Amino acid sequence: MDGKRKRMVVTGREGQVVRSLLERGALNDRFEIVALGRPEIDLRNPDGVGAAFRLAQPDIIVSAAAYTAVDRAETEEAEAHAINAIAPGRIAGVAADLGIPVIHLSTDYVFDGEKPGPYLETDPVGPASAYGRTKLAGERAVAEATDNHVILRTAWVYSPFGRNFLKTMLTLAESRDQVNVVDDQRGNPTSALDIADGILAIAENLLDSAAPQLRGIFHMTGSGSASWADFATEIFAVSAKQGGPSAAVGRIPSSAYPTPARRPANSQLDCGKLEHVHGVALPHWKSAVAETIKELVSA
Repeated sequence: MDGKRKRMVVTGREGQVVRSLLERGALNDRFEIVALGRPEIDLRNPDGVGAAFRLAQPDIIVSAAAYTAVDRAETEEAEAHAINAIAPGRIAGVAADLGIPVIHLSTDYVFDGEKPGPYLETDPVGPASAYGRTKLAGERAVAEATDNHVILRTAWVYSPFGRNFLKTMLTLAESRDQVNVVDDQRGNPTSALDIADGILAIAENLLDSAAPQLRGIFHMTGSGSASWADFATEIFAVSAKQGGPSAAVGRIPSSAYPTPARRPANSQLDCGKLEHVHGVALPHWKSAVAETIKELVSA
């Protein structure tokens, strides 16, 4: 990259990753972050996205906005498909027309969760939910629209912003002595602030080099794995140390907490490719939990 700040245009305004990019971007002298959402673009009606992006004059696009109501998607799959599949394809097409890279965020839900160990990018996909199907369709639409893309699969995202598992646990602990949490689903808790840092590093690589190995699908999650119950236990332990709410954790099976959409029993993603190719490895999830809770408790 030259010395001039590059313009990164990211879809959405309220999402965890968007708000994290705006926060990290304020401290970054390499990129100007521009959030693009309604009314400029409406991902439920993606035909008009081209004009808005051309007006914004991006050097790189981040397709971060998504339909993330996993259970509701079971009955609203058409709307989820429009936002998660059709819109990213159109956005990637705009990037191709402008001759710039696009970074698209995807999910662990493209896998069925039956593999005993961490998933590689080359493992067969097989989503078990409507949400997963629409996100997989979005990956394919982006890849079909342009070769100049990076698709980042992430999982179990939390941050000081919006609604997420960490904030829900802290809220429940304000009124309960014990919170029951599923203990037979395993994944990689991931800070949206760390995702933002990773995106900025990847974007710099993409703008510095046209090397094809920098493009494609990559997994990007926090280091280390946990069950949801492990995650909750750490949240409460850190919160207690910082003077915040805390509760005991009751460890329960998924069968005791049925949901309309089936969650992957194993959401662990192997992120070795990302580190090898882009030099990006996110911090251990426990250190990121401490950073997030510190920001929330001190707010």
